[in-house]
Amino acid sequence: MQFVDIDWATRRVCIEYQWLGVADAAAPLLVFLHEGLGSVSMWREFPARLCAALACRGLVYSRPGYGRSTPRAADEAWAPDFMHRQAHELLPALLAALAVDVQAQPPWLFGHSDGGSIALLHAARWPDRVAGTVVLAPHILVEPLSLDSIAQAREAYRHGGLRGRLARHHAQPDSAFWGWNDIWLHPAFRDWAIGDALRGIRGPLLAIQGRDDEYGTLAQIHGIAERCPQTQLLELPACGHSPHRDQPQAVIDAVQAWMAPHRAAKV
Repeated sequence: MQFVDIDWATRRVCIEYQWLGVADAAAPLLVFLHEGLGSVSMWREFPARLCAALACRGLVYSRPGYGRSTPRAADEAWAPDFMHRQAHELLPALLAALAVDVQAQPPWLFGHSDGGSIALLHAARWPDRVAGTVVLAPHILVEPLSLDSIAQAREAYRHGGLRGRLARHHAQPDSAFWGWNDIWLHPAFRDWAIGDALRGIRGPLLAIQGRDDEYGTLAQIHGIAERCPQTQLLELPACGHSPHRDQPQAVIDAVQAWMAPHRAAKV
């Protein structure tokens, strides 16, 4: 594991990150953006498996408040634009700090859940700096199903075993959980939606969702396709909110098949 300091949100934050995959600097770079309770370690072996299958380099990192990155201050409450800030401020700062030349060799983005939303927002803001985007169970609007499941997660954290499970992946699990849970259940977040912002995405786009996703309906990825006609959709049966854990090989196969013609076109 490695760490890098960057300036963000008027302060200096330390970001936990890991390089994966092939050592060839000319190989495509796949940047992994984790879910609302995720971290570098919570991806487990999936990023390494995907990078090996694609012969790509990989960059996995924990956002501030997660993993071993700088935790959220006890009095720090996230605002409804927290995903926009991650997409428009932190991710560019991290790529610059790690000397990723996004103009000479735009990276591919791979985002899950909140990380998928962040990937979409980043690709829409800088379409020429992203080679393509894969999103798993992304959010583009707030649905009652999402809020019900997030409220259940709050009970599981307070009275069940969720805090103990998260403590294996976060130095300060309260920082990770309450930052995410409090803003998603805040009344000001009910009207959050990013659908119209996605029209700026010009690169290839693959959107994957499980048909049994407990945090969102298929309206999420269908809404992406309505605004971005280049989107390829994949609906996975017998799959919940984490396709890369529920059906990892199906996700790897789909990404390989989707990416191959786009990579060939760039040669």
